[in-house]
Amino acid sequence: MATSCLSNYRMGIMQFRIAARADVPAILSMLADDEISRSRGFGAAVSEEADAAIWAAFDQIDADPANELIVGDDEGEIVATCQITVTPGLSRGGMKRLTIEAVRVRADRRGSGLGRAMMAYAVQRAREHGAGLVQLTTDKRRTDAKRFYESLGFTASHEGMKLTLGG
Repeated sequence: MATSCLSNYRMGIMQFRIAARADVPAILSMLADDEISRSRGFGAAVSEEADAAIWAAFDQIDADPANELIVGDDEGEIVATCQITVTPGLSRGGMKRLTIEAVRVRADRRGSGLGRAMMAYAVQRAREHGAGLVQLTTDKRRTDAKRFYESLGFTASHEGMKLTLGG
């Protein structure tokens, strides 16, 4: 999605915006800075095929108007990220929903209100996209994250399930 279509949100000198290609290494670093992610193999040496897949994924996200890879940019320093996806659906009377995924705040910036501001930005984007519901999942082992999302008004209303496909 073109940055010009995106309304920016500022928290002091912080700006939330669509990620650019140059932001990807900082995003990957934040995604890997976590024991649960490392236990899934994230952050290990990246093969050429995996590296190509990451860049292809970025290009797909960037080209899809229903997806936004968001970064928190503090004067050129990337300190937070999340991905939002708008999904139209037939259930709930055709209501759109916005899914928030891969929420990360750089370790040295946690507890500063940055995560709360980024989530407010994501909810603002949901409204701008005409979504009537915002949803997310979090790993059951992320008890601090669960408390954080509950403090924002999210409720654990559904049981999430996943099926990993080999190949």
